Amino acid sequence: MTSSPARPPVSWRMKWAFGLGSSAEAIVITTTSAFLMLFYNQVRGLDPAAIGIALALGLAANAVFDPLIGSWSDRTRSRWGRRHPFMFASILPAALLFWGLFNPPAGLGATGQLVWLAVLNVLLLQAMTVFHTPHLALGGEMSEDYLERSSIMSVNTFFLWVGDTVGWQLCFLVFFRATEAFPNGALDPARWPLFSVAIAAIVGACLFISSAVTRKRIPHLVQPAVGTPGFSAGEWMRDIGRVLRNRNYLVLLVGFFFLSLMTGVRGGLWIYTSTYFWQLRNDELAFFSIGSLCGYLFGSCVVTRLHQRFEKRWTGMAALLVYCIGPALPLALGYFGLLSAQTPGLLAILIAFSLLQHAPYSIMTTTIYSALADIADENELKYGLRQEGALYATRTFFARVDQALGTALAGWVLALVAFPAKATPGQVPEAVLTGLAGAYVLSVIPGLVACVFYGMLNVTRSTHDATRAAIDARKRQAGPGTQPTPNPSAP
Repeated sequence: MTSSPARPPVSWRMKWAFGLGSSAEAIVITTTSAFLMLFYNQVRGLDPAAIGIALALGLAANAVFDPLIGSWSDRTRSRWGRRHPFMFASILPAALLFWGLFNPPAGLGATGQLVWLAVLNVLLLQAMTVFHTPHLALGGEMSEDYLERSSIMSVNTFFLWVGDTVGWQLCFLVFFRATEAFPNGALDPARWPLFSVAIAAIVGACLFISSAVTRKRIPHLVQPAVGTPGFSAGEWMRDIGRVLRNRNYLVLLVGFFFLSLMTGVRGGLWIYTSTYFWQLRNDELAFFSIGSLCGYLFGSCVVTRLHQRFEKRWTGMAALLVYCIGPALPLALGYFGLLSAQTPGLLAILIAFSLLQHAPYSIMTTTIYSALADIADENELKYGLRQEGALYATRTFFARVDQALGTALAGWVLALVAFPAKATPGQVPEAVLTGLAGAYVLSVIPGLVACVFYGMLNVTRSTHDATRAAIDARKRQAGPGTQPTPNPSAP
């Protein structure tokens, strides 16, 4: 890689602008994961299992497209750097596709609506990939410092909370606010046009601001060295082969898969458990932002200190373990009849339990993002090419697993427990609600499997320092603007 000028520390303004891009992704993930199934099932009246299949179809496309964009951005050489051409190109398509997803043309039958859902959901996922894979790669290459990387990614994780919370608050207090006719306003078909227009505009604005401000960091980032092959099908396959030969990457890859199964199922079922099992109104659901704010603030404040004292794998594994078990506890208590919709102070109890979801998730996500930047160092030492794009494509892809396969599994759960279409809170059979709670609790299982793989990660402060020292020495020996000699014996 071509060396960049001496890098100044990353300013807080730059970190915040970088994080704003993740806010946009969080808004898209939150609203689609929570409301796509509800919209097409309870509002449009389609079969939940068929909706699940339509959503899962996008996974095959993403399995190819995510690493393709990552590899392409790794090898892009332009006056706007490696990442920003992709980030700017995604903005308008992402906003338009989000709007279209919730506005199927009039006159479509059930099959036509399912096709519309499948096609537009796939295209929206691709548009977000064009932004988010290069965006995460940008965060990984902003700094070479072991702890500053954690600081950048902790801000990014906090802005994930900002996007998630903005999405929820706007939905519950504005677009789908409770009325006497519709305690859950999302069941009112008249609410959806304003929702889709406003969220599309907010997403587009966040993507643009993040891209425009972080563009100022480009002079301090690396460019592919002169003579580095450009993007091609052959180079893409070689890039995939390189990342798959990294043991730490493979450990995270498997862990991501099982984690995404758990989070996807929970994301798809959460609005159902809140609305029908706990019988909460939308204005009550808005108060969950209190628990999420406290959790994310705590996680963002302590994660860098945790990385100073403990290795990243133990930090990530412990946080994931709490994240697996904590959010399932209320539904487990509900399953055994110890909590119910009639329990006094139920809302406060559920908000307190939500701390066990958001704090560990913040710590776990920051740890993963920071570790991926360290893994990019390992591959640079071994192959002479920085591959943040190809590596961070993993996280982008499994975010899509959350949305697609996880939501599909949630749809199959709803079909399995025979959840009625256009149901009214308080009138759903008890056996159906018990099955819903049991399925949510069982989602812990893939999360526990992910814990095992996270504990196998071997990225430490000492390995990072040794890798960075070897890379810097090789760059000095090779001279500026030349392609350093790869080191196949590197780990």
